[in-house]
Amino acid sequence: MLVGISTATYFTKLVTENSFSVISLNGAKEAEVFLTTYSEFEEDFAHLINERKGDVEVYSIHSLSTAFEPQLFNKAERTRQDAEKWFRKVLRAGQIIGAKCYTFHGSTRVKKTQVIDPVAFGKRLNQLSLIAEEYGITLCLETVHWCAFSSPDFFKEVKAQAPKLGVTLDVKQCWQSGYDWQDYLDVIGDRLKNVHLCDHDAEGNICMIGKGVFPFDALIKRLKEDGYQGPIIIEQYAKDYADYNEVGESVKYLNNIIGGIYAHKI
Repeated sequence: MLVGISTATYFTKLVTENSFSVISLNGAKEAEVFLTTYSEFEEDFAHLINERKGDVEVYSIHSLSTAFEPQLFNKAERTRQDAEKWFRKVLRAGQIIGAKCYTFHGSTRVKKTQVIDPVAFGKRLNQLSLIAEEYGITLCLETVHWCAFSSPDFFKEVKAQAPKLGVTLDVKQCWQSGYDWQDYLDVIGDRLKNVHLCDHDAEGNICMIGKGVFPFDALIKRLKEDGYQGPIIIEQYAKDYADYNEVGESVKYLNNIIGGIYAHKI
């Protein structure tokens, strides 16, 4: 199990294409590329990423989801088709840089009264998964408390409609949604393709990995038992740390758990 870093960790501190040297210095060889704006969806930018990524392997991509992803589910055909053009741009960018997965939010729950039909949502995800497959990429619905996949039960009906859909588990979003991460893993099963990590204190405030109360030892043990084959990706906010070395310490912390050095009670 390899530890990776999302370029989103450096968002506002470094532009995307300059993140890779720091990722490498921080001890990671895997990355998720967060495409932060429309210009980064273009093929030219993907080629620039290839020039800059060095020995870092791009495992997954993640777009600025609110830019177009919710409109992929819009009832208006023209709106949906326009969003699909941007979706394909992101997939093509991912294909160029060698990504295997696309971390995807989809529909949002910005209105308290909004109801997302899991069957209809799953059928549309199936169509989008097949489009992603054309580019050699697995579409991975992320657990996000303010988007469609905001509870474990929601996915039970979704996955029946979309057999090729993967999942990105975001542990931060799990506790923010009010559900235990293990409840999510129980329903996700073998659909798990990616994992996003950060830590939080006893009050739920986000902090750097190893500085809070999240049981990373238990998570890694569970992932190993479940036969998970993907990386675990550090995804922090720029405000969470003052020095890049703090991200490197998170990499070491997780690698020590994976290697069995930390004797934490599980």
